[in-house]
Amino acid sequence: MQVSQLAAVSTAVAATRSRLEKRALIAGLLTATPVDEIDIAASYLSGTLRQRRTGIGWRGLSDLPPPAAEPSVQLAEVDSTLERISGLSGVGSATARKREVQALFARLTDDEQQFLRALMTGGVRQGALDSVMLDAIAAAADVPLAAVRRAAMFSAPTGPVAVAALTGGAAALAEFDLVVGRPIRPMLASSAPNVADAVAGLGTDSVVVDTKLDGIRIQVHKDGDDVLVFTRSLDEISDRLPGVVEAVRGLPASSLILDGEALLVDDAGRPRPFQDTASETASAGGTSARPFFFDLLSHDGDAFLERPGTDRWERLDAVVPAAMRTARLTTSDPEEAAAFFTAAVAAGQEGVIVKDPGAAYAAGRRGAAWVKVKPRHTLDLVVLAVEWGSGRRRGLLSNIHLGARTDEGFVMLGKTFKGMTDEMLAWQTERFTELSTGDDGWVVTVRPEQVVEIAFDGVQRSTRYPGGVALRFARVLRYRDDKTAAEADTIEAVRALW
Repeated sequence: MQVSQLAAVSTAVAATRSRLEKRALIAGLLTATPVDEIDIAASYLSGTLRQRRTGIGWRGLSDLPPPAAEPSVQLAEVDSTLERISGLSGVGSATARKREVQALFARLTDDEQQFLRALMTGGVRQGALDSVMLDAIAAAADVPLAAVRRAAMFSAPTGPVAVAALTGGAAALAEFDLVVGRPIRPMLASSAPNVADAVAGLGTDSVVVDTKLDGIRIQVHKDGDDVLVFTRSLDEISDRLPGVVEAVRGLPASSLILDGEALLVDDAGRPRPFQDTASETASAGGTSARPFFFDLLSHDGDAFLERPGTDRWERLDAVVPAAMRTARLTTSDPEEAAAFFTAAVAAGQEGVIVKDPGAAYAAGRRGAAWVKVKPRHTLDLVVLAVEWGSGRRRGLLSNIHLGARTDEGFVMLGKTFKGMTDEMLAWQTERFTELSTGDDGWVVTVRPEQVVEIAFDGVQRSTRYPGGVALRFARVLRYRDDKTAAEADTIEAVRALW
């Protein structure tokens, strides 16, 4: 299958808001895909590469060769090229990587270049990520959606699920199961602005309020003395967290699958900044990060994935000592739950997750049974530049570069495209076109005049941005036409938060 066919479907999917139409478009493509390329097609339309890392970032794709006039490249060719690139290392690898990228993109049409660049930089925003993809796989293979979703719980990538469904049907999907040593997708939490709303939204007689740590999400598998540690994205990082490995190896169990966080704490037991924990896991040899577990999915042959939370946490408490668990409260009183949140934040934690104690573990899904609550910070910042969008946002100015005020001007803190409505995208495209001082085809620099109110979860140290700090999970609340750039928040105010 040619890349052009996939790019065309991606563009069509991005152009519609209808979930049914998205599903039909993807299902149609999957049924027409050769068997040996189903895995690739499903992965690409889910917005992911089959290679975990290629060593190529947006900077490496900012200067592309002129596009080809006609499509000619097959999906398998792209995948094999990226596989070859991901294996490059050592002296001369950067030059070889650039040469491979230039050769590949020179054979792609403009639409194909745009699609692959977005895919390689995490910019495929077509509303067709995992949930719609699973619906489309079920439709294409004519199998129950529940069977596809169940299989996806036990498979990190989507591609193998698509291959099984389209080549072996429901019987092949049924063969996916929980296996110690093979990571499963983590359960995710939805959000609420405060604890009262989170408690009310669950609608249960009582709730469990779990401490939300500001660490690295880990899933740890123990099989005898063999211990594997996986990240939220299911990368295996056991060599980077030997302290976690040793702690779990010493637990009284033959086999385990645990869900939790790895976190650095100071001598007083308070969490250190997230950036410190992230640095600890960036390379092999870190021993200081400690594990804190909040869920148990398997223990000595007993699978707990589909059991109520109360069963999972009872077994967790029996197997894992309190020093290796997150603090947890069971209550029917919203005020007591709110007080627990206040105490957690005061202790330096990120917030809480309010949970339905009767809910099963919904692997890979962001359901209503877990609701996270975090304190919200806001800043008024200035837009310094804007990036042209891709997918459904193609032709619109999307990702904004954020700056804080200094004595000399403004300093960049990061960028975001989160929180933007269609109306906001249309408005800012017109607005920043008027403020433009340069356009290299990717980034439009603008006069630093427009103030934007940004919500974010925290501030972390950054070597990427000149201000030395960056905002975590920044999203747009509104544009502030009532404020001038001279009234924007200063870099000192941002650093004070850090």
